[in-house]
Amino acid sequence: MTQITKHFLLAAASLAVSVPALAAVSAEEAAKLKTTLTPLGAEKAGNKAGTIPAWDGGLTKAPAGYKNGDPRPDLFPGEKPSLSINAANMAQHTDQLTDGVQALMKKYPDFRIDVYPTHRTAAAPQFVYDNSFKNATRAKTIDGGYGMEGAFGGVPFPIPKDGYEVIWNQRTAWHGGNVTLPMRVWVVTADGRRAMASGGTQTISQAFYAKEGSLEKFDGYYQYGKFVASAPGSKAGEAILALDSVSDAVPRGLWQYLVGQRRVRKAPSVAYDTPDSVTSGIGLFDEAFTLFGPIDKHELKLVGKREIYIPYNNNRAAAAKVEDLVTPNTLNPAQVRWELHRVWEVEATLAAGKRHVVPKRKYYIDEDSWQTVLFDGWDAKGQLWRTNFALMLTAPDVPVVTNFVLWGGYDMQNGSYYLNMASNELPKQYEIVPPIPRSFFSPESLANEGAR
Repeated sequence: MTQITKHFLLAAASLAVSVPALAAVSAEEAAKLKTTLTPLGAEKAGNKAGTIPAWDGGLTKAPAGYKNGDPRPDLFPGEKPSLSINAANMAQHTDQLTDGVQALMKKYPDFRIDVYPTHRTAAAPQFVYDNSFKNATRAKTIDGGYGMEGAFGGVPFPIPKDGYEVIWNQRTAWHGGNVTLPMRVWVVTADGRRAMASGGTQTISQAFYAKEGSLEKFDGYYQYGKFVASAPGSKAGEAILALDSVSDAVPRGLWQYLVGQRRVRKAPSVAYDTPDSVTSGIGLFDEAFTLFGPIDKHELKLVGKREIYIPYNNNRAAAAKVEDLVTPNTLNPAQVRWELHRVWEVEATLAAGKRHVVPKRKYYIDEDSWQTVLFDGWDAKGQLWRTNFALMLTAPDVPVVTNFVLWGGYDMQNGSYYLNMASNELPKQYEIVPPIPRSFFSPESLANEGAR
């Protein structure tokens, strides 16, 4: 019997003692997903000002001549910014700017955001839409909101009622199914020096979206991920394996291979506020991919929906030369595209009896893709400490808009920042691959990968 099968049986046996689940939406409410809402739950209509257009299905056709794994081209090469915002004029736009973006403008006079026309490019395959509709009336949160059940293959809560449901949508958002990419992590110190902190290959399998799967077959692990480092030389061979689950009944799996120890060990510390070794400690492990691992040290409050400027459709940034993108103080403003979009705002505050070095966060989650684009964090003194971002790559060949690449964060107190999952100047970019055998995501496989 495999370890995963054992976890599945444990999950089934524990259902009788699970925390009572919150109710799903009614069939009448779910019907909005076929009328006024998009299939994933966003408002289909544009805004009253006409600055956010209606969703018309997103982008679902690859550019002519495109080959899987090639850098995606800039989809709107002829467009020019309609607005630039910096410290001099930010007071006129504070309602559309997060605290972190405003803080960057105040700290760095040269920092600006170039705002382009909004394009609602997010899309997903039809099976994701179909499953999202089913999930609307069957998915429920459990474990006090930190777990869920009754969802598979689509957005769990396309019509969310609280912050926990929004965060579950974010954690299980569609990213393309099975992907691999070569990547590097760049860090920039307060004095402007750029260095590569890590390089290697990241492989992710969204088991939650397995085409051959179903709710009945789902073993509770929504995502499998493996990172194997190949650079710099001091880290070559190190590897991390993560199996993320939907409830306490199916324990999260974390293993790490360290070359110096020449063995695979369980790694419970690869979570929460542990400094992330992949980013040389500038980032925290639970900031990875904008949210990595459990979030049960915080209570989640759904603040509501806002219209704000966010990085979006950043194919140009994803194809830029490293020296042109990763510049002193901040990413090069000329390379980053910003657009006005509606987002869900979720506030995370430290739960009673818990400890975390970032006791308060605000997450801003794109309504069309259910992915975090920006989030800020405050320290125990109430001072803004961290502001994080994802540049959002648009891949109409999948189709998907994803934050799994080009994400990172600024330390507002010491002046350093990092950019993770960057394939710039590398031969491949976010490649969709066939289903990956589960044995690839095993501790035994981790040892083999790391020892090469």
